[in-house]
Amino acid sequence: MKSLKKIKSPAARIWYLRATAQFGWSRNVLLNQIKASAYERAVTEKKAHNFPLAMPEYLAEQADEMLKSPYNLEFLGLKRAVKERELEDRLVSRLQAFLLELGYGFCFVGRQYRLALGEKEYFIDLLFYHRFLKALVAFDLKVGAFEPEHAGKMDFYLNLLNDKERGPDDQPSIGIILCAEKDDVEVEYALRSKTNPIGVAAYELKSKLPGELKGKLPTAKQLADVVRVELDGGR
Repeated sequence: MKSLKKIKSPAARIWYLRATAQFGWSRNVLLNQIKASAYERAVTEKKAHNFPLAMPEYLAEQADEMLKSPYNLEFLGLKRAVKERELEDRLVSRLQAFLLELGYGFCFVGRQYRLALGEKEYFIDLLFYHRFLKALVAFDLKVGAFEPEHAGKMDFYLNLLNDKERGPDDQPSIGIILCAEKDDVEVEYALRSKTNPIGVAAYELKSKLPGELKGKLPTAKQLADVVRVELDGGR
């Protein structure tokens, strides 16, 4: 594939070839995955979830590949803090771009998806179906930091989805809490007692560094070295 010739790392080329074979990526999907640095994100990110505890090993591995952290939502064009409903509105209005960011295999089911229990009703922010996992995937959007109670709420939603919406041949539903930031230790404790598979991922609304400034500013390590020298000199 011509698109793979520009990738210098042999490990990256093998990763993209395996992913293409496994998920049946088309040429355009492969190009989008390369542009989104899917390999780099897959091997460097620390993902927060309880998939190995809540799913069979083969499904947990596939679910781990499905989950990203962080998700790049720069395409929304947001430059200020927004409410959760506005974030949801933007994501739905740019659904095609959001699906590309999620990765191959996601099918959109609905927004504010209604679930009834007795006389009460509950609404899932965004609901998808994953073709390869054969499972419903619920997204709960949070504009602030992750809180332990978010995991309890998602666990409740997944119980309802499994009882009321899950198909006869479907795997257990999966929940993803998409938040502005997370503490991995806090997430680990919050998910430890949950029996449903839940992942917690952060999102970014803009690139960490504008393209025109890349390579022109000192790296975090260089800044740390300078600070260390200054501290040592002041002793």
